[in-house]
Amino acid sequence: MKYTIIKENRYQDSIVLMLLSNKLSQIEGVNQVSIMMGTPANKDIFKTSGMETAELDNANPNDIVIVVDTEDESKVAEVDQQIEDELNGKDDADNATAKNDVAKNWDKALELANNPNLALISIPGQYAAMEAENALNHNLNVFMFSDNVAKEDEVRLKKMAHDKGLLVMGPDCGTGIIHGVPLAFTNTVNEGNIGIVGASGTGIQEVTTIIDREGNGVTNAIGTGGRDLSTEVGAITMLDSIKALNQDPKVKVITVISKPPAKEVEDRVLNLLRNIDKPVVTLFLGEKPTYTEKEIYHAYTLEETARVSVQLAADEQPNFKPAINTEVKANFNDGQDGIKGYYSGGTLASEAAMLIRDNAGSEEGETPEGYSFKGGNHEVIDLGDDMYTQGRPHPMIDPSKRIEMLEQAADSDSTAVIMLDNVIGYGSHEDMANQLAPTIKEILNKAKSQQRDLVVLATVVGTVHDHQGYQQQIDTLVDAGAVVCATNDEMVRTALHLIGKEVAQPSLDVKEFDAEKVDLTVDEKVLNLINMKPSVINIGLESFTEAIKNSDAEVVQFNWRPVAGGDEKLMKVLQFLNNFKGETV
Repeated sequence: MKYTIIKENRYQDSIVLMLLSNKLSQIEGVNQVSIMMGTPANKDIFKTSGMETAELDNANPNDIVIVVDTEDESKVAEVDQQIEDELNGKDDADNATAKNDVAKNWDKALELANNPNLALISIPGQYAAMEAENALNHNLNVFMFSDNVAKEDEVRLKKMAHDKGLLVMGPDCGTGIIHGVPLAFTNTVNEGNIGIVGASGTGIQEVTTIIDREGNGVTNAIGTGGRDLSTEVGAITMLDSIKALNQDPKVKVITVISKPPAKEVEDRVLNLLRNIDKPVVTLFLGEKPTYTEKEIYHAYTLEETARVSVQLAADEQPNFKPAINTEVKANFNDGQDGIKGYYSGGTLASEAAMLIRDNAGSEEGETPEGYSFKGGNHEVIDLGDDMYTQGRPHPMIDPSKRIEMLEQAADSDSTAVIMLDNVIGYGSHEDMANQLAPTIKEILNKAKSQQRDLVVLATVVGTVHDHQGYQQQIDTLVDAGAVVCATNDEMVRTALHLIGKEVAQPSLDVKEFDAEKVDLTVDEKVLNLINMKPSVINIGLESFTEAIKNSDAEVVQFNWRPVAGGDEKLMKVLQFLNNFKGETV
């Protein structure tokens, strides 16, 4: 039986509500609790996830909607009380700080901020573009963590930013480091002389953490958002960011990370890079390189990208030697040859899919929806994909979907190796290894009792500076029976080695290209952004404010709430009228 609770005009961030959903679903006697704001998009999610009720139609976008699936009606009151306790505690904390450093509108945010130059936006996507435009109108660069922003809005905002001499990083930009200050989901990384611009979040995390562990560091890692290199957007942010890193005297090596872009966009990016005197490393992940260049090294994997960047920064010749853990042994049964990868990092899943596809046979037709790769007995899944996160937290925060997939894969007689990533750092679970360890131990013992060998490989994306404890996470996974590899590249190569396959590293010829001259000048506002700690107005998730504060940077928390009852059309009218007056909502 499904019961509905509606709390009017009680706006809360979606991640807060999803974490609360997960917690309350653990109550004995409760099948499921789903908590979201009453927006039209969220109502659709309620319906598609089997949590539809007639009362949903009565909810407005500013209302919190709770649907409880239980056979025991008394549990509804228990859920309601726990929600009130949680929200009242949060409201009390908000009220305690509201007088000092929390804003509820743009005027107050700008009054509290100390010469702000960056807006970090993590509000629902349908509203994010409006607030990004407000930020640009105040001459602030934008880091847009929010997803589900229309591509036409992205193009418009990025063109507007370019014309104003500003950057828009995102939308759907999960990771960034600006002058050593972590933004969104990122790691604590030493500052150094390698500058990164990337269209992938966990790709940047994997590369920056390997660089840190190799003894170098990254002062700026500029995220662009995954669509920046599409034909429509045309790499506006990436091109402007490369020019900025070229002008940064601290940057010795420029590293570019992306999935394969549109051909004409890739040509534009490469032409710009050929105008730059600094050494460059590029990775268009999923595109096997066939050549390299004198000053531009084209890498095949994330680990190769990181290690070559470090070598070039030390004035060494590129010399990447892939690693395989040959100490792990297994005696698999006939037909037991499947590699199953269950990832929280989308770029890491893409890399695994590429390596398995390139070296263990082609896909059987088109990849089914929800898979990064599926062929033979192999499958790689990005559990952070929208298909798996509708109405539930991201797998970097919530282990439940990964635990479910671990149990399913272990029950299959064809599964030989299971691969997992554990991405730590800001925004991630406080102790994900400890959440996964009991299931890892359980499935390994179960396989052993059935006289089957089963190998669980894991990799931890992080540094010794991350608050979860890099070595502690490794030790917990090892104690559970997992074999921990230093990188995703090593993990996938090890998995393939265990089933008798080896990764063929590309053999690259050196080619030369003529470059069309381009203007390399950069606006001072962008150079100022990357050459000093940013002063940030954080619009949305409060946890991002804490990470910025921990880096001793200026930040004002903007506790955003939708005006006009969340009516998008009316909000846009109000924004137009206020902009027309030279003011903002």
